[in-house]
Amino acid sequence: QVQVVESGGGLVQAGGSLRLSCAASGSIFSINAMGWYRQAPGKQRELVATITSGGSRNYRDSVKGRFTISRDNAKNTVYLQMNSLKPEDTAVYYCKVSCVWYSGGTDEYWGQGTQVTVSS
Repeated sequence: QVQVVESGGGLVQAGGSLRLSCAASGSIFSINAMGWYRQAPGKQRELVATITSGGSRNYRDSVKGRFTISRDNAKNTVYLQMNSLKPEDTAVYYCKVSCVWYSGGTDEYWGQGTQVTVSS
């Protein structure tokens, strides 16, 4: 069983910053890609940023230059530093991790989500 726990959401004014954290725990061999997604009310969940085990990063266009994804492989943790936040960044942010089992199989797990609210 794998647990994925996010933290760091909250309420911030436009132009402010927040840092999200997501830690995965369990009897896993390793973690491949880790990523952040978000879902605003009435909208579909969308990719925000991903990072591979080798450190390659991918961002959606609207957050490039403002958000930075990073990871600590020793802690099985991924971070999302969000700067210059805008009201349109308001959403529930979810973490997804791609785990590799000792058997060689893989599975994906989602966190429970953390609310980010940006006031204008």
